[in-house]
Amino acid sequence: MTKKKTPDASLTEANASVSRRGFLKLAGASGFASAAGALTVAAKAADTSAAADGTPEQIHLTWGEDPTSEVVVSWASQAASMHPRVTVSADHGHHETVDAVQRTYTDGLNGVVVFTYHAHLRHLRPDTTYRYEVTADNSSTLGSSFTASFKTAPRGRKPFRFTSYGDLATPNTNWVLSSPQSRFAVDAVERFQPLFHLLNGDLCYANLNPTHQTDVWRDFGNNNQTSAANRPWMPCPGNHELEFHNGPQGLDSYLTRYTLPHNGTRFSGRWYAFQVSSVLFISLDADDVVYQDGAAFVAGPAPLVPAPSTGNAPIQPGTSLYVRGYSNGEQTHWLEKTLRRAADDRDIDWIVVQMHQDALSSSKGNGSDKGLREQWLPLFERYGVDLVLCGHDHDYERSYPVCGCHRYMGTDLKTGERVDTLTPRPARHAQRGANTFDTSYGTIHLILGGGGTSAPLDVYGVDAGTGNPQAKVFTKPNRPMPGTTEGTFVRASADAVEDAVWSAQRDTGTGYGIAVFDVDPGEHGGKTTITMNYYHAPGADQTPTSNYELFETVTLTKRRR
Repeated sequence: MTKKKTPDASLTEANASVSRRGFLKLAGASGFASAAGALTVAAKAADTSAAADGTPEQIHLTWGEDPTSEVVVSWASQAASMHPRVTVSADHGHHETVDAVQRTYTDGLNGVVVFTYHAHLRHLRPDTTYRYEVTADNSSTLGSSFTASFKTAPRGRKPFRFTSYGDLATPNTNWVLSSPQSRFAVDAVERFQPLFHLLNGDLCYANLNPTHQTDVWRDFGNNNQTSAANRPWMPCPGNHELEFHNGPQGLDSYLTRYTLPHNGTRFSGRWYAFQVSSVLFISLDADDVVYQDGAAFVAGPAPLVPAPSTGNAPIQPGTSLYVRGYSNGEQTHWLEKTLRRAADDRDIDWIVVQMHQDALSSSKGNGSDKGLREQWLPLFERYGVDLVLCGHDHDYERSYPVCGCHRYMGTDLKTGERVDTLTPRPARHAQRGANTFDTSYGTIHLILGGGGTSAPLDVYGVDAGTGNPQAKVFTKPNRPMPGTTEGTFVRASADAVEDAVWSAQRDTGTGYGIAVFDVDPGEHGGKTTITMNYYHAPGADQTPTSNYELFETVTLTKRRR
């Protein structure tokens, strides 16, 4: 199989160091395989010092069903905790202890049991700061337990700030696709002090490290704790949350660690919505609808063999976790119902969608996906979605407001024939160089894939003749390998290219950055705005840095309902 030139595959030093240890190598955009012979995942020896240690770690917050009154405190421990609990208090006299619920899973490759805990805090006051303490009877820090604070969301139309990026990884460079910049990225969230943070998929890349999946998740959680314990971090699943033998879609690691708002379907935790002030936030699992295959992949030549204790069968070369269509349309039905309800709600002025993969990206890494354009962009247009935040490609790109599409503007990369990529059409009021946009005329898409993972500088496609931005597009579903067992796939690259007429801004200086959004609900009868300041980290592609500088400011505006 030919190795594609992608941001993931460009990490030659990281790949080489892992291959030298005989563990794995990257295959295609984001897979793994044994370097020589079968990769047998060894069962990890028990750490006797941690055998009875229920010390809370990896502490993080998420919103409950109503961010004005509910917050969930979640954490993990190296062994089962005894009486895990959270004590919460506030200046107005509120004081209570909430017992946590234990959730576990056993990693399907190395057999490690992961213990997580979730304490659902209810009946909180809006716009109020609370202090909390996390502990357990068998914690090694009993008597000096972890403490932090958080603030609930305001009730009604009030100003607030949120931040966003995707593709974070960990600061531990022993892992594939990790970078020390991820530590500075977490610090950047605290620098801007948002009410909450949106984490747009590809959280830690554990599935590229099959012998150390649980170790990578632990590094990720402990790194994030410096921010996620102080404010909710609201994630969505990306392709690198899909792990072999970890649940029907490979999402057990993700679903066990996070408690997220209910969606009322049989696919709890995979997609959800919540409202803060006059903004409805919708988080989606794009793995369900994209054509591309970017999940875990065994490239060969030998199978990946799980630890004997798991009882799981070897995973044959060519096998990938391609889960397109797993909800059988249930997610799209839920999305339309949620959007329709929002359209009738006079208390909602803005709709912000979070997902991992991209409908509009001109990156050389992955590019755009027609599956998203077919199934979800018409709904975004019909119900007035204002902003779509993604990751996946490790860079920053902003579209014009788009509405509708141009037909047959794409070119098949093999045949050179015209192909219909459903090229998004810039709204008629979009002007080049403008920094204020009325989203009543169209939806703006942002690629925010520069959290903290390793990212190359040369990330954008450009037509050599005209100099115009070019975008690769996936227009066909992945296909099974002929003559092989069910579940083995050919990993195809993007099959078409189009002029990226929708692309308004790209950061060619660095792959790292954070978007900071300030929501101003405005006055009755007037306009409401969301001001986005995008800060990037110049030089971070070569040397990790805490220096985030302003790259651009964009204001979204519309009439308040």
